[in-house]
Amino acid sequence: MNGRTRSPVPLHIVLAICAAIVIAPIVWTVAAGFRTQISLLMGEVLFTPVWSNFSEVLWSKTSDFLLNYRNSIIVGVLSTILCVVVATLCAFSLNRLRWPSWVAHIFLAWTMIFHMIPPVALASAWFSMARTVGLENTFTGLILAHATLNLPMAIWLMAVFVREVPKELEEAAIMDGASTPRVLWHVILPLITPGVAATSILTFIFSWNEFAVALTLTMKQTATVPVAIAKFAQDFEIQYTQMAASAALAMLPALIVLLVAQRYIVKGLTQGAVK
Repeated sequence: MNGRTRSPVPLHIVLAICAAIVIAPIVWTVAAGFRTQISLLMGEVLFTPVWSNFSEVLWSKTSDFLLNYRNSIIVGVLSTILCVVVATLCAFSLNRLRWPSWVAHIFLAWTMIFHMIPPVALASAWFSMARTVGLENTFTGLILAHATLNLPMAIWLMAVFVREVPKELEEAAIMDGASTPRVLWHVILPLITPGVAATSILTFIFSWNEFAVALTLTMKQTATVPVAIAKFAQDFEIQYTQMAASAALAMLPALIVLLVAQRYIVKGLTQGAVK
């Protein structure tokens, strides 16, 4: 054996420790959903699993969690579609149309600055604007807000993918008589499909998890899952186990999306638009 060959064991140990650090809070949260409030507060290590928390969250007459779940899916899907469409068009414009380089640089710098602003700092402004135009407590207002919040990230990602498409392919299509919309639809989009998928998944997850703006712009009928989870912390009682059960249920969409589309995320974020 070559003496310079390093053993993979230390690396595997480090990776296992990192994985345990990430997974431990998730396991604890899911396990707490199967415990009684007394068992959780007493810190019992061994406990008898119960289903009452999930039953209370899902089927109780006083619970709106399924409604909140539906709201999050509607807002997440529609805001993702809007955000990715606008980001793709913007990336194409910045990289392929004849803008001065300083315009693209200033625009991308502005999007980065906007992305660095905490959403909670914008919550009151979102509410004032939504109330002015009559969009408070509506899906439209929240969808527009989520799309705007995630747009900087989506623009940066899509700009990278569009930039890596060979210009020769577009020039050949233009020489064959293709218009700009046809070049975008038939030449560029098929090549950046992994990038579109990766951007869509990340945008959906960020929208699903967003709390501050959703809390400000929604009420009972339009509240999303993060807002519903926060309501388990009441004035005189914190329903820890029901909060844990609802948090465990809230993980499912993002987990399913990540497992199903994992290869698109890896391919899109590591390899770019084309090989």
